[in-house]
Amino acid sequence: MFGLFKRNNKEEKREEQAVVQNGQDFLMPIEGEIIQITEVNDPVFAEKMMGDGFAIIPEAGSVIAPVDGKIVNVFPTKHAIGIQSKQGHEFLIHIGLETVNLKGEGFTALVKDGDEVKKGQEILTFDLNFIKEKAASSVVPIVFTDSTQIDIKKLGKVKQGENNIISFE
Repeated sequence: MFGLFKRNNKEEKREEQAVVQNGQDFLMPIEGEIIQITEVNDPVFAEKMMGDGFAIIPEAGSVIAPVDGKIVNVFPTKHAIGIQSKQGHEFLIHIGLETVNLKGEGFTALVKDGDEVKKGQEILTFDLNFIKEKAASSVVPIVFTDSTQIDIKKLGKVKQGENNIISFE
């Protein structure tokens, strides 16, 4: 009898993992202008060395969780956060370029490693004016580090929380 429950739980987990994320499942984490990742002025991002993605030229200093998932890494300098969605996609939200040199100044992480997050939950704030003044760039690369390929359905201005901007291939 107990073996039956175990089997059903395993089957449910397999079905959960088989769910494919779609454009409605991913919210824009930051308000601003979407650009191609290849336009980022940093070869690590532009040449997709870390993975496929896109970038946002931010208009505000708030980052929300784009998916339901788990925080896998909040960098000690708080300039980047790694997230794994419930569907298994792993991605990095990296605020600005060369912002690691700011040593956490101008950033406030609202989550920590291992935290479960809900889509739309604020996870990080940053002082956009400070970043623009002190960093090489304020552009925010969003990189899928698990070999996920995406298709950008809309370039240009987006609102924080907007969906159907990208699709997963």
